[in-house]
Amino acid sequence: MTLHRAVLRLATQDRPGLVADVSALLFRLQANITDANQHVDTDLNQFFQRIEFIISAQSPEHRLQIEKEIGAACEGWGMRWVLRFPDESLRRVAILASKRGHAPLDLLQRHRAGELPCEIAFVLSNHTDLELEVTRRGYRFIHEPIVNKDRADQEARIRRHLEAERIDLVVLARYMQILSPELVAPWRERIINIHHSFLPAFAGAEPYKQAHRRGVKLIGATSHYVTADLDQGPIIAQDVIRVSHRDSPEAMERKGRDVERLVLAQAVQAHLEDRIITVGNKTVVFE
Repeated sequence: MTLHRAVLRLATQDRPGLVADVSALLFRLQANITDANQHVDTDLNQFFQRIEFIISAQSPEHRLQIEKEIGAACEGWGMRWVLRFPDESLRRVAILASKRGHAPLDLLQRHRAGELPCEIAFVLSNHTDLELEVTRRGYRFIHEPIVNKDRADQEARIRRHLEAERIDLVVLARYMQILSPELVAPWRERIINIHHSFLPAFAGAEPYKQAHRRGVKLIGATSHYVTADLDQGPIIAQDVIRVSHRDSPEAMERKGRDVERLVLAQAVQAHLEDRIITVGNKTVVFE
């Protein structure tokens, strides 16, 4: 008998007895609940729950049968559900970057320290500036430049890498190119971006210059899922840092790098640990 760690995420219309129903189901399957969190959005009348549990299975076929029973029950209750066994299949991650190294190199450091439960398949960039820093850390670097301003051709090459390496999550670590809807669509809710602004303020290009012109006293960073609409995807994590009238746009950018690193890492970690549930253009992120 093998013990399996599992994470079940649920979303449905709120009603009395939901927690009891799910708990009774897992009890019947002889699962041991080790962590449970729930949230009710009263405006939407939506119930969200994340349950982590341990369950025993005699074989892979037995585990699949358990998964089918959980799925059948959740669908019978009208729930959106996702069940994962994290220890059995680490997600494969691709990091896309450009010239700036603070965000991608921070992710590599955290991965080496064991903070990010995943396999990093490669770091891909449209420039070669980060190649030495990536490879000296023991990771694969891929250079895919934009040739003759043909972004479609470059995206086709990127797509082939993602498909060949069976990538589960794409992280845009200050990748300074806008992805086309054709590239975004197959990885819905599986592309995470860091935007160096506290969205929805100062979306688009050069947010630090926009913030400086506006005279803000706080700057921030936002990590979100990428959608076809630029900088409009569901927000996962945000943070801010104080600035003053003495700070130039360049000084603001220097201060903002620390926030960018932290916020991107928080979002990636939350995704890898199955702590996010999306609802429309919002997210519920469990601690």
